[in-house]
Order: sequence, then structure tokens, then C-alpha cells
Amino acid sequence: MQNTHLTALSAKHNVLDQRIAAEAQRPLPDQIILAGLKKQKLRIKEEIAAN
Repeated sequence: MQNTHLTALSAKHNVLDQRIAAEAQRPLPDQIILAGLKKQKLRIKEEIAAN
């Protein structure tokens, strides 16, 4: 169960990485969206580190 949870968190982390990169590539990236995505990514990273 733990391994499945970590795998899911890692997958979410990778998706957020892709979304952040895509938003940053836009001509005028939305800083509010970027900040929200980065916060989500940090929360997931912290949860992965705690396990």
C-alpha cells in the first residue's frame, strides 16, 4: 500500500512538473497559476520525503 501511494505521489509530482514547464513556456505566464502549481508540487514533495 505504501509503495502504491508513493508511486501515485511521484506521478502527480511529474505531472505538476510538466504543467509548470508548460505554463512557464507561454509568452505571458500566469504567475498566480505558477505559484499555485509550485505550492502543490512542494506539498507532494514534502509528503514523499515524510514517507
